[in-house]
Amino acid sequence: MARSYTLFLNHDQIPDLGTLQAAIKTLAFRLVMDDSYVPLQSAGYLPCTLDGEDAGVTIRFDESNKIVGKDTAITLQWSGDPREQVCATIIAATLAHSFAATVRFQNQQEASAETLIADARKQFSNLD
Repeated sequence: MARSYTLFLNHDQIPDLGTLQAAIKTLAFRLVMDDSYVPLQSAGYLPCTLDGEDAGVTIRFDESNKIVGKDTAITLQWSGDPREQVCATIIAATLAHSFAATVRFQNQQEASAETLIADARKQFSNLD
């Protein structure tokens, strides 16, 4: 069963790869996104490197949403692989913290940047 976050941002707040990677680093997460990430164009599985190991997340952009006063939605999905969940949570936490994204879990409950950062750190520490 796939799990997901939906993030809402304004189009002009969506960072390019370099800016997003710098924000991830600022939060001291050990996640490197693949060079194939292109804002508003990437779709499908996005490879990442988490603490030196292969990981990734499924990403989709939708510019047709106008929810919570923002015009773009980003969906981050993961399967049962806990490394994928950590990737999705780190990306969601970073976009919430550094780019004012509103983040909702699949049950539509909103999550704050602080909660997502704490969740990402806990999930990462639980990896084998």
